Amino acid sequence: MTREDREEPYVDLHSHLVPGVDDGATSVADTLDGVGRMAEKGIRVIVTTPHLDGSLTRMPEALESRLVEVDEAFLLARRAILDRYSGISFLRGHEVKLDLPDPDLSDPRIRLGDSDYVLVEWPRLQIPLETPSVLRELRAGGSRIVIAHPERYRVYDRSLNLISSWRKEEALLQVNFGSIVNRYGPGPRSLALKMLELGCVDCLASDFHGRPHLRIYLDAAREVFERIGADEQWDLLTRVNPMRITRGSDPLPVPPIEAGLGLVGRIRSFFRD
Repeated sequence: MTREDREEPYVDLHSHLVPGVDDGATSVADTLDGVGRMAEKGIRVIVTTPHLDGSLTRMPEALESRLVEVDEAFLLARRAILDRYSGISFLRGHEVKLDLPDPDLSDPRIRLGDSDYVLVEWPRLQIPLETPSVLRELRAGGSRIVIAHPERYRVYDRSLNLISSWRKEEALLQVNFGSIVNRYGPGPRSLALKMLELGCVDCLASDFHGRPHLRIYLDAAREVFERIGADEQWDLLTRVNPMRITRGSDPLPVPPIEAGLGLVGRIRSFFRD
């Protein structure tokens, strides 16, 4: 990691800040409030990712209608952000729901920023069969895949064999800040920490849904990394790799976090302090 890498700002690759198009921000006011709170935490590059059903990509007219709807709301929000905040780069992609195995991800508006990466998830936090072959075909079609919040899926192979197969297909893995601090319960937290312990997380992100009552969890997650002495991993996961992804570059390897008596146990113990 170079000195220039270490000087990168925080970059967030997963949020829902386009107003009125999904279950995230409902208005430009919500968007401005959310961007302001992210900026206070040092996030300077935001790639917001409204939901998109992959099945729409096989229906050209429906897809274009949806993308135009998002385009208009995004540009409205972006103008308001430029008027209110300086130094914020507000970009756009989508979080594509893989509700069919062969979506067409070629439209550049679907991809993260100006890159060839696409953020994806499977429906209802359930993992269907044959996901490695799906990832293989998407990669063959020219898309580089980032899997959103893999730690949150309800039916999961706790031995991480499935995650290993995803990584063999060159998919990147994005974990939510909130998972590290028990936002989604002990199961997702335990899996997120195990993934960090094994060095198989590529980036962290907020998955912030742009409502005033919701939290971003960056500060709480950073405290965890500070207390376990994982500053290098934190910088790679929140600054370096997300920025590289927005530029279409390969992320850098993230060293496994030293476990000692077990990363999960260590973190549980200081939450009880």
